[in-house]
Amino acid sequence: QQQQQQQRRRDAPAPPPETWSAYATKSQETTGVIAMIDLLVKDLEKEMTEAETDEKNSQAAYEETMGESAAKRAADSKLLAEKGGAKANTEAALEKHKGNKADAGKELMATMKYISSLHAECDWLLQYFDTRKEARAGEVDSLQKAKAILSGADYSLLQTVDAKPRGATGGFLQQRSQ
Repeated sequence: QQQQQQQRRRDAPAPPPETWSAYATKSQETTGVIAMIDLLVKDLEKEMTEAETDEKNSQAAYEETMGESAAKRAADSKLLAEKGGAKANTEAALEKHKGNKADAGKELMATMKYISSLHAECDWLLQYFDTRKEARAGEVDSLQKAKAILSGADYSLLQTVDAKPRGATGGFLQQRSQ
């Protein structure tokens, strides 16, 4: 008997314990859970598709923005270079004009100094005009008398009519009649 029992034990599994009830499928409860999981999978696939589309659109917008930015940077660099050149030319012209202004200022000062010296000369000439006129008239008269003497006229002891000194009735030289 013991041998038979050992043999049965090897042949057939032991029956389940009595506390457990018999196995029964719960098809209604599992169908709801599987449907929810399927719905979550579909929602996740939809969101992933939307995310991929948004990523592609965002990448295209980013590349377009970067292209526009690169073009704007190139245009700005070119404009900056042009403005730098224009500034350099303007500064060179300014320096040239400053030099011309300095030269013109020096020329003006020299001209004003020359005008001032001319003005001083003119003032002197106007101040002493009458004195110089009388001196010249005297020189001309003296030269004419000297010429007359050299020509043979004799002025020794003759009185001149036009030039009488104070208190004298005749001059030093008087013309003789011949």
